[in-house]
Amino acid sequence: MSHDLMSAQRDNFGQTPSQTVGPYFAYGLTAEQYRYDFDQPFDAVVAYPHAQGEHIRLEGVVYDGDGAPITDAMIEIHQADASGHYVQASAAPRAAAQSGFRGFGRTGTGTDAQARFQFDTVKPGAEGPGQAPHIHVIVMMRGMLVHAFTRVYFSDEAAANAADPVLQAVPPERRDTLVAQRSEAGGRVVYRFDIHMQGPKETVFFDL
Repeated sequence: MSHDLMSAQRDNFGQTPSQTVGPYFAYGLTAEQYRYDFDQPFDAVVAYPHAQGEHIRLEGVVYDGDGAPITDAMIEIHQADASGHYVQASAAPRAAAQSGFRGFGRTGTGTDAQARFQFDTVKPGAEGPGQAPHIHVIVMMRGMLVHAFTRVYFSDEAAANAADPVLQAVPPERRDTLVAQRSEAGGRVVYRFDIHMQGPKETVFFDL
């Protein structure tokens, strides 16, 4: 396209917005959460009350490089059940009805007063010998062209964490960015896992 033609189009229609991606998550992927009038296939409930295992809540805030909460992020998690087994995506609806465990969750940070993400799930079992229990996390937000991938480990699994090959491959001074801290509130086990996209506390992200 010639420079003159591009200039003419810009004059007629205005400059193309600089925002490269979304966020379209609220409308396309978390519609019910944001009160759009159609369903969403997954939400923040990964395990229903009848699922086996220790029921937990995973929660946290996504922070930008200045330490401010990001209110338009979307978080997806994928995990094994309490026995260390994964549910295939195609079997998730049937598994949810039978076992109460879906294996996958998705939520945005834009409807919570504290800009948190929260998932109700069960603590996963180890996938195999030498591996620590963990949850896979995908982070998406405005301006990101590629998803960010990370993992959640658990603060009360110190011995397993010390043997996990993925966690041990991370520089020692940065491993704590992958460890969720356990607490109890209102009779519920809560693991806190804040995600820092940049800055001195930047979470470790994996190149997948």
